[in-house]
Formats: sequence, C-alpha cells, structure tokens
Amino acid sequence: MTPAELRKELAAGTIRPAYLVAGSEALLRDEAVAALRDAVVDEASRDFNHDRMDGASTAPGALLDAVRTLPVMAPRRLVELREPEAKRGGALADAVAEAVGLLSEPPEVVLLVVASRIDKRSRFVKAFGKGGLVVCDPPKGVREVAAAARHEADRLGTKLGPGAAELLAESVGRELLALRREIEKAALLAGPGETISRDHVSRCVSSIAEQPIWDLTDAIGEGRTPDALGVLHHLLEGGAPHPVLLGSLASHFRKLVRTRAGEPPRGHPFAVRKLESQARRYTPARLRACLSAIHEVDQVLKGQGGLPPDLALERLVLGLAA
Repeated sequence: MTPAELRKELAAGTIRPAYLVAGSEALLRDEAVAALRDAVVDEASRDFNHDRMDGASTAPGALLDAVRTLPVMAPRRLVELREPEAKRGGALADAVAEAVGLLSEPPEVVLLVVASRIDKRSRFVKAFGKGGLVVCDPPKGVREVAAAARHEADRLGTKLGPGAAELLAESVGRELLALRREIEKAALLAGPGETISRDHVSRCVSSIAEQPIWDLTDAIGEGRTPDALGVLHHLLEGGAPHPVLLGSLASHFRKLVRTRAGEPPRGHPFAVRKLESQARRYTPARLRACLSAIHEVDQVLKGQGGLPPDLALERLVLGLAA
C-alpha cells in the first residue's frame, strides 16, 4: 500500500489492527504516521491512549504489555514503535510478530511500527501482510518525481504551470524534503495566488545552486554577523531574488525551532551537529521572535511598509545573527 492509498483507506473509515510504515523517504513516513495518529486516536485522549516506543530501548515484554492494554475512555489505543531492529538479536522483532497476532478486528488497539529499512523476508514484516505494509520509498524517474512535485504544490496551496514540475524533478532530484523546500521558495517568488511557472523554478533553483545560500544561514546561526552581511551582499549583487533569500531564512529558522524543541534533525551527521549547535544559541522565545521578524520582512517584500527590500533584508540579518 502506498501513502496515498493509506490516506484514501483512512478517509473511508477503514482502520486495520496493525501497520508497518517503512521506506527510505522520511517525508512520506512522517506524513503516513501523522495520518494514522489522527485517524486512530483523537487529540483529547492522546495522553492516555498513545504509547511511543523506541526500538533501541524497548524490551519485548513492554511491547506485548502495551498491546494488551485496553483504551481509556476512547474507542482505540495506538502503540507506536520505531525501528524494531535497532538492537541486535531480533528479540524485539519477534515480539512485534507476536504482538500482531494478539490484535483483534475491529481493533481496540492499533500497532504502528515505523522503520527506515526492512527485509521483506523477515518474520515480523510478513506478520503485517500486504495490506498492513505502507511503502514509503522515494519516487523513481522524472515522471514520478514530477507527480510528487504536483502533489506537494497542492498540499502547499499553490499550482505548478506547464513544465514547472518537470524542471523541478530534473533540477532537485528525488529527495522530497528538498523538493518541498524549492516549491516553497518558488511560490514566494511567484507571489500569493499566482501559478509557479517554469521561469520561476529556473530562477529559484539556479540562484540557490550558484550562490552560497547555506553560507548565509550558517553565518547567521553561528552569530558571525560581519560574515553574514558579506554573504548577503554577495547574494544580492549576484541577483538572488529577495523572496528566495527570505524563504531560505524562514526554512532554516523553522528547523532551529524544531531542533530546539527536541525533534531530532535529519541529514548528514556533520549537518545535524551544526544545526544542533546553532539551535543552542537561541532560547525558544528568541526563535519565536526571529520567525516574527522574518514574517514582518515578508510583508515588506509584498509592498507593505516603506523600506527598500535590500535594507529590510540587511536589518533582518543583523537581528537574526545578533
């Protein structure tokens, strides 16, 4: 089953006793997990009826106890386990297979297992059957990536014009988080309510590829104010569009907010360490203030206020890096 098929099934009111959400595409996994959480347990009872477990620290007995526990003042409970094969030996994976066998239908307890990699020949994977396996692999080929780009654009409330999805697929590749980020930047460049054209995509992606945009976010996040201003001026002189620069800053500070809140960042270990180090520089209150300042500059770029765009961005960078 694909994530799209899962959403359709949940929308029709069908909830299975057990799901295995597996695959290398983190964005698809996260969206599938979010859809299942919303469908299985309402937010009001989630504190009592949603168990989250980590495969690296969960004992087999604890998992089996969790699936035997009935819901509290709600129709269902959700038991969520991540990476059941994180520990060697296979005891927890064997317990997953046993736990699936304990579940009834219609379910009072739903088991949700999330894994970045699986061996479809293993016993615990086979326990879910074909219907309970949600495959979250990245799209293959330009056609599939272009279709994914159109889906992401719909989710973000914008539209891609002729050739825009295909250019995104060719320029950005299969990584959906990167694809979403570039669509967000192109939407800022196009303007509110406007269709993203192939030219918007070309200007947005090429400017990011040719200019050291990540040098700017790193300099800001590390508090190197003179370097940040120097990179900003270099980007502006090179013709980088103001909305694209602002979109990059907004994306970076949203990552810092999530990291500061305890959500593990994704990516290469070096990039993860750098993001965690930058997040520690800011208090949660200051990060909220930074996002508010970014929003204010967004309004300036849309014509509200009397500041020239270059000056508005310069003042913003000064404030963010301080």
